[in-house]
Amino acid sequence: MDELAVLRDEIRNDASNAWAAERGYEPIYSASPRARIVVIGQAPGRQAQETRIPWNDASGVKLRQWLGVTDAQFYDPDTIALLPMDFYYPGKGAHGDLPPRPDFAPRWHPRILQAMPGLRLTVLIGSYAQKHYLGTGAGKNLTETVRAYREYLPDRIPLVHPSPLNFRWQARNPWFETDVIPALQTLVAAAVQPIVRDGGQ
Repeated sequence: MDELAVLRDEIRNDASNAWAAERGYEPIYSASPRARIVVIGQAPGRQAQETRIPWNDASGVKLRQWLGVTDAQFYDPDTIALLPMDFYYPGKGAHGDLPPRPDFAPRWHPRILQAMPGLRLTVLIGSYAQKHYLGTGAGKNLTETVRAYREYLPDRIPLVHPSPLNFRWQARNPWFETDVIPALQTLVAAAVQPIVRDGGQ
């Protein structure tokens, strides 16, 4: 078995995920050693968990529009890896879904990312992914981080979550649609282009 297949079995059988296995949950993520882009979000929602399809909701439709990719491209792990901060639906809280477990990504992400050496672009969606991957380089809040997107180019770009519930944030921050989305689509288009070897081969 390849490294990514071994890792999936480890995650599925790990004691910390026994509660998920008891509910019949599978880890919801996709990865391939040939992936060019990795999208790092929060955690799968209930619908994604139940259907076993990442970003299988209105947020996913909006995200694909932002990226400028087709459904086929988005769900092709050789093109785009989908790696949330937790691979299991965390349940419902008082104000929406519960946050991802803080110890999950530090444990599993490094090994998965190491198995994807061809990554050209990391898309960081939401404050959990941004705080983890940008560390002290992140802004004081999500808006500051996303507004400063140029500081993280060309291999990383932070985004607000594409949830329909964020329509007020987008209305207050029109620069996101006019500045960030075109930059994102340019980066994505470049990342999925074939690698040109020396001599044009």
